[in-house]
Amino acid sequence: MNRKIIRVDSPDATAKIFGDLDANARLVEARFGVTLRNREGSILIEGADEGRVEDAAKCLFYLAELADKTDEIGEQAVQYAVDTIASGEGESLSALGDECICVTAKGKPIKAKTIGQQQYMEAIRKNDIVLGVGPAGTGKTFLAVAAAVRALRQKQVTRIILTRPAIEAGEKLGFLPGDLQSKIDPYLRPLYDALYEMLGVETYQKLLEKGIIEIAPLAYMRGRTLDDSFIILDEAQNATPEQMKMFLTRLGFGSKAVVTGDLTQTDLPHGQKSGLSTAVKILDGIEGIGIHAFTERDVVRHKLVQRIIKAYEKYDRELERREAERRRARVEKKVKPTGENK
Repeated sequence: MNRKIIRVDSPDATAKIFGDLDANARLVEARFGVTLRNREGSILIEGADEGRVEDAAKCLFYLAELADKTDEIGEQAVQYAVDTIASGEGESLSALGDECICVTAKGKPIKAKTIGQQQYMEAIRKNDIVLGVGPAGTGKTFLAVAAAVRALRQKQVTRIILTRPAIEAGEKLGFLPGDLQSKIDPYLRPLYDALYEMLGVETYQKLLEKGIIEIAPLAYMRGRTLDDSFIILDEAQNATPEQMKMFLTRLGFGSKAVVTGDLTQTDLPHGQKSGLSTAVKILDGIEGIGIHAFTERDVVRHKLVQRIIKAYEKYDRELERREAERRRARVEKKVKPTGENK
């Protein structure tokens, strides 16, 4: 039997590591095949495999550091830690959660929860334009709004502009009740929600009335030059290549733009290319433009979301394989051996 002891600063830290009803400890035990025992001032790890005991120790070291930075360690944080360490990338966990991106209206610090999120925030810091591409639940929009609020509070920009394509405008908006703002609100609701959390409803309303915050459909960006602004284009997979080019060329002096989207969830008409997909290909490698790709491991929603994303990716790959086989069969059928054509 292999054993390792992890020293813990306080009973409170131990309680955070083990979690409610020892839920966190059970996750670590199940993943690494070890047993955890709470000893006064330490945690004893026991297991048959020395390497897995070492991996469990790495996980507990990280959770002990996290206990000093947060009031509670949730299941998602533990799941991410064990997955990262099991994949051999445990060293990258050490600096995770050090940087506070923004503080919400209720005083809650917003921090990167995954390595991918941390790299995304670094890309936003370093570049004037960033394309954040990946599945739902990875924090693409929420973190971009947090970065925008931070830039506004630090007076790096004088306004925040958030926009989305309203792709159904030609068909359904006209049938919705109310004025134009009422018609477009359903499309922009996720942006409102993020701003409410960061700023509070009262502060948000004041900034909106002063024009410091602007939320509008993508079509409203045409013909403008946006100086000293933090601009976010959300759900960009629903923008056409023409709309994407129009948006990206609005960037003015002292401004920063973040484009977010999920290429697997486009609502454009069948056969219509996504402007986000085109932009990722065209802009890759251009200085001052960062392209960050999230994966299912960056999902910070319910663990089933990761499984759903993986299942759909597997399904899409199978469809592509079958389509490739059908194309190959059609080509082989047309090109007959020379002897058959005589």
